[in-house]
Amino acid sequence: MKNKTTFVLLAGGKSERMGVDKGLLKYQQTFWILEQLYRVSKTSISEVYIGLGFNYQHYFEAIPWLENALLNPVSFNSINIRVVINKHPELGSFSTLQTILKILNSTSSILLNHIDIPILNTRELEQIIDTQNLVVIPTYNTERGHPVKLHPSFWRTLIPINLKSKNARLDYQLKNLPAKDISFIKVNDCSIIQNLNTKKEWISFLNKK
Repeated sequence: MKNKTTFVLLAGGKSERMGVDKGLLKYQQTFWILEQLYRVSKTSISEVYIGLGFNYQHYFEAIPWLENALLNPVSFNSINIRVVINKHPELGSFSTLQTILKILNSTSSILLNHIDIPILNTRELEQIIDTQNLVVIPTYNTERGHPVKLHPSFWRTLIPINLKSKNARLDYQLKNLPAKDISFIKVNDCSIIQNLNTKKEWISFLNKK
């Protein structure tokens, strides 16, 4: 049965340290962004929003159907994909998140991930999806990771935050929550704490796979 939780994938950065758009890195005969979407498609999720910003045209040139997803949902492996462009990506990933939240169904929880963090295995991902609280965060060896699940009553409070404020960061907002409102899910998949920001990190990740 498909879940009402919406997956949000942030891919709006410059990828300066990587030297190429991270979502367009080649991974086993496909693009990394498509591999990430494939992993999501194996779960109960049925809806995905992709936030693009810098170099969004590169994505459209490499994967033309992503541009079609700007106007209407496009089906990919049984999930519906919508693409949203952040017109001011220089304001950071929080601005890309806000751009998506402003058009989301306000009754849906979201599962938030960044393009440079590999999506973990399906079984443990479903544990995160199924856990109910204002915020759900996976941990690996006590270290917090992604994807993070946000209840609508929490993520709606992120929309009006001034992007020029020091508070325009998700980690800052999470620190303000009472402990009872956050559930931590221990997982065995170290993917949740990986950050593939450089070519060296990407090559190391591929070699381990």
